[in-house]
Amino acid sequence: MPIKAYFNHTKRALVRFATVGLVLGGIWLAPETHAALITVDENGNGIGTIGGGSLKPDPGPGGLPSVLTYNLPFAATQGDVQLLSPEPLVGFGIFDIIRFNGNGTLDFYSDNVPVFDSLGDTPGPPGILYANRILILEVGPEGDNGTFYTPTVGQPGFDPSGPTFHFISDGSAVPEPASIAILGTALLGIALIGRRRRV
Repeated sequence: MPIKAYFNHTKRALVRFATVGLVLGGIWLAPETHAALITVDENGNGIGTIGGGSLKPDPGPGGLPSVLTYNLPFAATQGDVQLLSPEPLVGFGIFDIIRFNGNGTLDFYSDNVPVFDSLGDTPGPPGILYANRILILEVGPEGDNGTFYTPTVGQPGFDPSGPTFHFISDGSAVPEPASIAILGTALLGIALIGRRRRV
């Protein structure tokens, strides 16, 4: 095969590959066709939420007047998720509570042990918990821990779209973009370069 024909064939293959990658990436990212991954941390960083988190009053039972609150793209089943984790100074315990008020918000109650060091840190948990609650274990050492949670029907945070939540207790761990989005961008760049050279 002549060199020019080889390069033309390679460019066409790259463009096809990029197109398939972008289509698959679009399918993966389209909210109507897949369950969302919603990532939140104790410093107001969020992916899959409507904007970042900010301090607002918690309208739930025993809610505090200033709690890190995220807006969700759906109402979500009302209830509390209690995160069980080890703390170096005090041992195992429930130090973080994620609250779903059933109104499209998620409240992140973070511990203040040993000091207040994150936007989500509160003086204590809600004064009263919802009757609908679940206990899940955080994974990893303090400063680099969190958990994934996919609620089922009736559990706190459930929505028929089937979201999975990623709760990050380390506020400095800003979530990274989905790798498939990065791949799609790279493939688009390759496709555009190949198209420009051909024209």
